[in-house]
Amino acid sequence: MDPALLRESELFKKKLSSSLEKRHAPIDSGSHKKKKPRTEKEGSSASKHNAESSNGSINIKTSSGYKFGCLAKIVNYMKTRHQNGDTHFLTIDEILDETKLLDISLKQKQWLINEALVSNPKIDVRDGTYGFKPKYNLKDKKALLRLLDKHDQLGMGGVLLDDVEEGLPNSAKAIKALGDQIIFVTRPDKKKILFYNDKHCQFVVDEEFQKLWRSVPVDSMDEEKIEEYLKKQGITSMQEMGPKKVLPVQKRKKKSGQRKNHFKTHNSHLAGVLEDYSDGVPVKN
Repeated sequence: MDPALLRESELFKKKLSSSLEKRHAPIDSGSHKKKKPRTEKEGSSASKHNAESSNGSINIKTSSGYKFGCLAKIVNYMKTRHQNGDTHFLTIDEILDETKLLDISLKQKQWLINEALVSNPKIDVRDGTYGFKPKYNLKDKKALLRLLDKHDQLGMGGVLLDDVEEGLPNSAKAIKALGDQIIFVTRPDKKKILFYNDKHCQFVVDEEFQKLWRSVPVDSMDEEKIEEYLKKQGITSMQEMGPKKVLPVQKRKKKSGQRKNHFKTHNSHLAGVLEDYSDGVPVKN
């Protein structure tokens, strides 16, 4: 056989064997891509996110909205218990227990004690205890009747039903028991006003006097003429007690034209003695 062909045959066998070895070689574990290690920044942000999600309730409870929500809940509770007849004062711990606010922080508790409850107009503070403070502190139906009578005698008008319900425990029962001793009047804004029903003012007017009263014509008379007539008869008319309207002050108009400047003259007693040198010193002849 030709030696050249033998060499080519040997080279072919070597190439074939080398290619087979590579194909069946074990896979190197290091050839796989390694996972990138977590950077410090990514780790800190993830931990921060987890902390925020786990402590979300704490962040809500430390907000100002939560604080004032607790205050509103306490005031409404104190008002409700006062209306139900529970007028005895409570300590801050008793209030937090009954309103189920025992989970508030120490800082919020100090805020309630030192600022919120002390400055609230609806909370009365006595020796570290707290109670509800209504506009009218009424104990029973007799106290309500005295209040309405006082308003009637002093010309102060009636009392709002809302204020009575706020300050009088079991107010509906007390109002019902008073019956016709009080009068209800509904305002245009639908709020109800209570008035004292003074039965001493309920009397029968003689029919002849009613006819005389209605026979006097006053259509042609204005308020000034009526007031003048009453003064002549020695009768004082009712004065308006409402706030008076203040008329706007009218600004003075500036006079048109140029103002003449007036200069003060000096040394008038030397008139005729002094000479005028405004045109220069006169030349002596």
